[in-house]
Amino acid sequence: MTGSWFVGIVLLVLAPAAAPAEELRAAIAVRVLTPDPLLPVSGGIGPSTPATEKLGELNARALVFERGGTRVAIVSTDFLGFPGVLGDRVRERVTSVPAEQILIGATHTHSAPDCYGFPNGEGGTDADLDYLDDVCSEIAAAIEEAAGSLQPVSLRIATAKIAEGIAYNYYAPQLYDRRCSVIQAVASGGEPLATLVNYAIHPEVLGSQRGVLSPDLVGPLYERIEASGGGTGIFMNGAQGGMITADARGPHPEGTEPWDECVRIGHLLADEALRIVARARTARDPGLRCHFTDVEFPVDSPVLRTLIKASPLGIASGDGSTLTARIHFVELGDARILTIPGEALPNIGYYLKRKLGGRHSLLFGLTNEAFGYILTKEDWFSFDRYDYVSRTCLGERTGEILIRESLALVERASER
Repeated sequence: MTGSWFVGIVLLVLAPAAAPAEELRAAIAVRVLTPDPLLPVSGGIGPSTPATEKLGELNARALVFERGGTRVAIVSTDFLGFPGVLGDRVRERVTSVPAEQILIGATHTHSAPDCYGFPNGEGGTDADLDYLDDVCSEIAAAIEEAAGSLQPVSLRIATAKIAEGIAYNYYAPQLYDRRCSVIQAVASGGEPLATLVNYAIHPEVLGSQRGVLSPDLVGPLYERIEASGGGTGIFMNGAQGGMITADARGPHPEGTEPWDECVRIGHLLADEALRIVARARTARDPGLRCHFTDVEFPVDSPVLRTLIKASPLGIASGDGSTLTARIHFVELGDARILTIPGEALPNIGYYLKRKLGGRHSLLFGLTNEAFGYILTKEDWFSFDRYDYVSRTCLGERTGEILIRESLALVERASER
């Protein structure tokens, strides 16, 4: 392969199909990331909004799987996004899981501190660099704790369409993926240890302008899963770009507050996820393999190039004209999991799921990197409705490169 955007692809197959005697083990750990005192919250490019209260706690949740010589950590963080440069800081502080096998995603709440270093309009940024460094340490500690607590598990994996009233597409109401995939790790005694929910939605019921720090609907989702006997919940977002948002359109009873809608939607999503997985057969000897590729994307967007170069996190390499992102492909039982380094539009999500070809095809959006929307060249600046998502997309080729290199990774993995 050639082209100025391509640096190289590395394929890692950590272990062949394990022998039956090599049982799957898993554990999950949680760390609270709520800053004290509260920090301003960010919903995207531009200044943050001072926070005067909190509703729920920001978390990092680390779910670690191991079988034979393969150990994989799946991490969810309650932030708008978690840039790759911060993810690398986490990996440097972890000794129990190889760096190449750590997947770090963001729930995409619009009510958490800035993790990017967006300009605040006053010559600086509202991001607190000391806080972000502490966050990296806490996430690493969660991974280490989970890796040190592994126990034998079986798996229940299921996918099905869920109820309406949870999400919709703000740009085209019916153009969204109602499929929800659930992976539940079940301890040897039969009780659920952890329930992973994979669904595409913007947790932005509260938004960033209310001055409230919150995990948004993801907090009630977790509470409901635990209260319903599903163990510890972990949420990995999907292809929710352009704009798959929480369905808080109403009508609402008099006196309904935005937090009430967070609770309603979070609880409904949890109930639907548990309903789906309850029907799944139990897999007692699931395999585990992990593969990855590093891809360099051109940064053609003047807005994003400026942000990347100006960030105090050191995101830019060279002149800021490219951004490298890692893409993972994980095979866990009969689930095939592909990570997406940003907010892919739903048509890309539908296509990738179809091409993954597994019984259960999961997409982990905003994972390992989280800079902007990902759309195809056919949609990029082609019509007014997508003007904003085009301006905040790395470039015209972003979707094309993502699809090509992701499917190439999957194809090579299938040949091993």
